[in-house]
Order: sequence, then structure tokens, then C-alpha cells
Amino acid sequence: MAISKFAFCFCLSIAMLSLYANSTEVSHDGRAITIDGKRRLLLSGSIHYPRSTSGMWPDLIRKSKEGGLDAIETYVFWNVHEPVRRQYDFTGNLDLVRFLKTVQDEGLYAVLRIGPYVCAEWNYGGLPVWLHNLPGCEIRTANDVYMSEMKNFTTLIVNMMKKEKLFASQGGPIIIAQIENEYGNVQSYYGDAGKAYMNWCSNFAQSLDIGVPWIMCQQSDAPQPMINTCNGWYCDNFKPNNDNSPKMWTENWTGWFKSWGGKDPLRTAEDLAFSVARFFQTGGTFQNYYMYHGGTNFGRTAAAYITTTYDYDAPLDEYGNLNQPKWGHLKQLHEILKSLEYILTHGNITTIDFGNSVSATMYATNDSASCFFGNANSSTDHTITFQGNIYTIPAWSVSILPDCKTEGYNTAKVNTQTSVKVKMVNKAEDEPESLGWLWRPENIDDTRLQGKGEFTANKLMDQKDVAADASDYLWYMTSVHLNKDDPIWSGNMTLKINATGFILHAYVNGEYLGSEWAKYNDYNYVFEKNVKLNPGKNVISLLSATVGFPNYGGGFDVINTGVPGPVVLVGQNGDEMVIKDLSAHKWSYEVGLHGLKNQLFSTDSRYAAKWSAENLPINRMMTWYKTTFKAPLGTDPVVVDLQGLGKGHAWVNGNSLGRYWPSYLAEEDGCSLEACDYRGSYDNNKCVFNCGKPTQRWYHVPRSFMEDGENTLVLFEEFGGNPSLVNFQTVTTGTVCANAYEKHTLELACQGRPISAIKFASFGNPQGRCGSFEKGSCDAKDVLSIIQNECVGKEKCSIDVSESKLGSANCGAYVKRLAVEAVC
Repeated sequence: MAISKFAFCFCLSIAMLSLYANSTEVSHDGRAITIDGKRRLLLSGSIHYPRSTSGMWPDLIRKSKEGGLDAIETYVFWNVHEPVRRQYDFTGNLDLVRFLKTVQDEGLYAVLRIGPYVCAEWNYGGLPVWLHNLPGCEIRTANDVYMSEMKNFTTLIVNMMKKEKLFASQGGPIIIAQIENEYGNVQSYYGDAGKAYMNWCSNFAQSLDIGVPWIMCQQSDAPQPMINTCNGWYCDNFKPNNDNSPKMWTENWTGWFKSWGGKDPLRTAEDLAFSVARFFQTGGTFQNYYMYHGGTNFGRTAAAYITTTYDYDAPLDEYGNLNQPKWGHLKQLHEILKSLEYILTHGNITTIDFGNSVSATMYATNDSASCFFGNANSSTDHTITFQGNIYTIPAWSVSILPDCKTEGYNTAKVNTQTSVKVKMVNKAEDEPESLGWLWRPENIDDTRLQGKGEFTANKLMDQKDVAADASDYLWYMTSVHLNKDDPIWSGNMTLKINATGFILHAYVNGEYLGSEWAKYNDYNYVFEKNVKLNPGKNVISLLSATVGFPNYGGGFDVINTGVPGPVVLVGQNGDEMVIKDLSAHKWSYEVGLHGLKNQLFSTDSRYAAKWSAENLPINRMMTWYKTTFKAPLGTDPVVVDLQGLGKGHAWVNGNSLGRYWPSYLAEEDGCSLEACDYRGSYDNNKCVFNCGKPTQRWYHVPRSFMEDGENTLVLFEEFGGNPSLVNFQTVTTGTVCANAYEKHTLELACQGRPISAIKFASFGNPQGRCGSFEKGSCDAKDVLSIIQNECVGKEKCSIDVSESKLGSANCGAYVKRLAVEAVC
């Protein structure tokens, strides 16, 4: 599977600042990456600079460092940097140099995945669509046209990094670079030319002389000195193709992306931590979270049928908040792994197999030893005897014992809080209860009525060929002349269209006939409707709307988009079916819509007039809406609730929030009302929720998009909806819960606000989960009052989970836990 990627590296921060003093030597062997003579374990996390605003970067990177990461990994997005051939853009959120310098300012390393194909659920896999229209160009294969363009862009990026002295060999933060991306997954599609292309990529990368190692992920036949790396849910069994290559995991998928009509994914903190601990138990060197912060697909950047949110259930959520308990549980894991860095990179390794997927791994030097106890059984806890001591390892977990005697961390035992996020109504000063709306229609008369376009062709053309990536919308228009004595003429005629693009709106003689759309990963569909035609000329106007282009797979670039045809009229003449094929008729084409060309979403547009406040329409297709609002008070992230709308695009002060489609409901089946069981292998169909509800109802409005005074929201409604329900809210922590084990310290925090009350507290063997805790069979007295005294009125508090602090619980053989539910 391919996924968009900004990764963060995990390594010790000791002497980190020395990295930037002069040049830094980076090398590797089979055990570790060596930086300035010191063997390192590296933990990294992906953050995509275009998926967040530049104002968010310092906070995201700082929280990543606080979470225990030592590197940030990011893709480089060719299509946004070179949207038009030889015209470049590195401004604003596309300022790659500024992003990397922000990483450097926090004392972190960087991993630059240049690609320049990225996949990443990003439109066209990050490749510019103009490549498709270059004569003789075939992408991602041994094609001179493509390789010349790839070489030009990659060299541009490398030279930009060198000019700014950003490679570690120059004293900068970049310690690793990547060429191509997950090519091994699709190489067979291209045959011998694919193998030749992969070798060319390797030779070309080496010729750039950047002074740091190059990697190729998912490339089992990567030639030396390329390092092949693993992507996936679990990479503990991965082995590099060369004994001198370190074991590297470039994408540990922290969750999954969403498609329109798809359910919300959840990967538990326990399972994610298990995957990381297993990887380092089995000799891992470098591990990167994909994603550590997912962010938002602003504008038209999302790939085919991918939602605007790219939250990814990452440790930092779409808005930059800590996703607890995942962020905190991983932070504790990182701390203990960092404390073992020397012994894991230098120690002798001994593994004992206890059977039934249970093992112990010892790393030992002359001075000390550290151990991992792993239980990969998906249902049964196991008890083992090791060096005379008895240990119980919960199912699907890893215990880490820094001294091979005392458990310091177990992946299944979460000792950090769970934060429950809530939406709060807009508390801007003097904000009206409801928004006041203006509207205007999208002018489609000259297309749907008259069939007039920009140019004509006697064939149906691929939407990429005509529109490239200039707009989601393309009109296909033709006319057909019929007489009543035509063999096809009857009272039962049908218009039948084979389409791929991914939405089709059909008009005949200016009248709306109907719409059809595809499903995720199944883009071919047939539009078929009964049609009434007139004797003489009839105008057929088809509006094809893409929702991003495909981004993954062999030959994804040549998947037909739009109306590939055939387009036919079907009539019934007695018992005989008569077909008239219109595919080779003279077709007229028009790219985009007038309102988009005239930038009605921009406050600076000279066409942004003639809005009406009278007779506000609802459920009207092809309609523009506009309103003003005040930014919510405070600093909490802001979202706009678009419930009640159909499908379209939203802008705040001219800044695109992305595509919206709240009318597309998630699938009805597959969700469970029970808590997700972390035990057993994870995939994107396990632990899903939001069945039967809007795929995406809430849309991120970065505070940098808003001004202190009046702000403007503009919507283009394609399907028809009711804007009266639209409102702005903030995202904040409403409740925090914890279920921490004895001998740990529990920290509670309310995202900068004071803890207002303690709703539940029990120390013993409490039952249930957040929101429904109950006392068990044993419980210490006065726990509630102790927690209230420690926490109420404070922004955060720390509790020593012990009998000395909380009192005796008299639980016998039960492992004691403290359960707390606090209100923010």
C-alpha cells in the first residue's frame, strides 16, 4: 500500500546541536546508522508541509520533539512546486527550505523523501499532470522524456538544499534522502523497463553527491549502496537485502486515510506501540511514523476520492492537538528505548524461543544487559521463567526490562490519559445566532443550453488531456439532429454513457437529466436515463467532475478520466433495439466553471458582485453562497460544520479549505459498538467507526486563514444543499480519562485549560472504559477526594499511582490500577 508521508525520526537528543556546527559524517552498517562516529537508533515522524500551514510548523515540530522524536520525515511534492513546466513555486506553505530550517531550529534531524513520486494519497501521486501531455512521455519507467523531467526537478531540489547547506555533510539537518518511492510494489508492471529505470534512479541519485545515504523503500532488489527499507503495519520480520544495510522502517502506518464513503479508522495505541517495540526487539535501527501529523488536504490536493481530512489517527491530530493516549504512550516507549541506545547498537544478541509466539531477546555488553519479552499470541497471556524469575506477558505485547529483571514498559499497559475532544459553539463577540447568506447562480446557460465551448474534436477526449489539472470540471457538449422518421425515434429513448470521471451531470436541451458518480477504487460506471428529444437539433451537455486523480499502482497515470465513452442513444423500434453512437460526433469542450475562473471566492475578484440576499435557494445545484463571520475567541482550533450541504468547495478569505461532501454517508456496516481489541494483526478494516454518518462533516479552518475582524466564507455548491445549518465551532478537550497501573505516574492535562471537576476516581480493579467507569471488587478509600485536591483548578497534575499515595486497596492478586475521569 502506498501512503502520503512526512516522517519523524527517533534518536537520542544528546549532543544534537553539535550536528549543525560543521559538516556531519553519516554512515551505516548492519546494526545502526552512525552520525559523527556515534551509533544511533533513530525514531522519526512524517509531517507534510503542504498539509499544514507554515504557522503550525513550529508547534507541530516542537510537540514531535517533546514526544521523543529526533527527526522529521517529509515528501517533496513535485506537482505543487512545478504546477506549470519550468514555473516554480516555493512560497508560503510550499516553502520547503523554511520547513527544514524550522526542523533544524528545534535541533532535530530531517529525512527528505524527494521521490519525486510520493503516492501519499496526493493528487496524481505528486506528479504534475502536465507530464501526461508531454509528447512521448511514459511515467515511472525507462522513458527518456520522463527521466529528463525527473532529473531536472530532483536536481533542482538537491541544488536548493546544497545552496542552503541543509545536508548533514554541510552541517545541516538532512541525514537521509530517498529516490523514487515504493517502486518495488509496481516494478513488475513495467517489465524490463522497470528494472532499467530503478537502476537508473540509483545511479542518478549517487551522481548528485549529497554526502548522506540514499534509501529506496519497498525495493527488495535495490542496488548497493542504496538502502532498501520497509513500509507497513509491522516490519519486525523485514530484513534488508544486504548485511551491511541497517534495518529501516520508513512508514509505520499510525492509522489510515479516509475515502469518500469510507469509515473512520482507528489503530490503538497498544498495537502501534507493540509494532515499534517488536521492531527494535528484532534489531531495528530507524523507525518512522506515517503519519505523525497528517493534516488537511487543502485545495484540490487530495487524490482520487480521498477526503479533505488527512488526520490518519496520527499522534498529533489534524489540528495539531495531542492525540491521547497514542502520543503519550509512544512518548514513554521512546524514553525507554533511548535509554537503551548504546546497548541496542553495541550489545551481543541472544534470543530464546519459548514457543507459541513467545520470545525473549537479550542485548548484552560486558557491563550490562537489557531484555525484550515478546508475546505475539493474539488472545492468550503467557507466563515464562527467565533467569530464575517468573514473568507474565499479556497477549500481543512486548515488555521491556532495562536490566533484564524489572519491567520498565509494556506495550499493552497504557499509563497515559485519554483525551476526549468536543466541539464548542463559536464564542466570538457579537456573533449572531445564525449566519446571514448571500447567493448567486453559477452561469451554465452557454454550456448546457447552447453547447458552446473553447475548442472541438471529433472524438471523446480524456479529461487529463483537455483540462490537465486546471480544474475539477470539464464540459463535454455535442448536438444530434433527429427526425421523426429516424429509426431510433420512439417514445422510449435512453441516453447511455460510460464514464470514469468521477461524477457526471447530464443536461439535454438545457434540462437537467440526472447525475451519477463512482465509488472509491471503482471508477467505471454507466449513466443511463430515459430522455425526451425534440425533432431537429438536440444539445447534449455533460459536466464531468473529478475528485482528484488516481495516485497509486502500475499505470495509474493512464487510467481514463472523464467520459471515455461510448456515449449512445438507445431507441426501441418495435421489437428491435436501435443504437446511435455519438462518440465520434463533433464534441465541444469547456474547462472549468465561470465562477471559478472569475474567482468568486476571492474578496479581490472584480467579478465578485451581484450577490443577492433575496429568496435564498436551498437544494439548488450549481449555486454560490457567501456569508461573513467573526473568528472564534481563544486559540483552540477552528472547524466549520457543513452538515446539510451536498458537495462542493469552500474558501475562507480566499483560502481554500478543500472539497466538501457531507452528503456522502459512510458505509452502514462494519462498525462495532464494543471497544476495539488491540490484540491481533491490524489492518484498515479493523476498528472502524462512524458507520452511516457523513464521511466528513467538519472542515479545518486554520487560524492563519482568519482575521481579527470580519471574515468571509464562500461555498460553491455543486449538488444542492441548505447553508442555513453551517456554523463555526472550536475543537477542545472536554473530558480526560486514565486507567494507569500501579508504580507509574499519571499525568492529567486539559490542553491549557483548568481541570474543573473529577467525575470518577477509583484505585483497585476498576471496570469499564472512559465515560462508563465503575468500581470493581476492591477499592481504596478517599481516592476521589485525593484526586480532587491534587487536580481541580490546575491545568495539569501528576499522581503517583501507589498505595502510599492513594491508600490500601486490599486487592489481593489483582494488578492495581487508578481510573480517573476528569472534566475540563
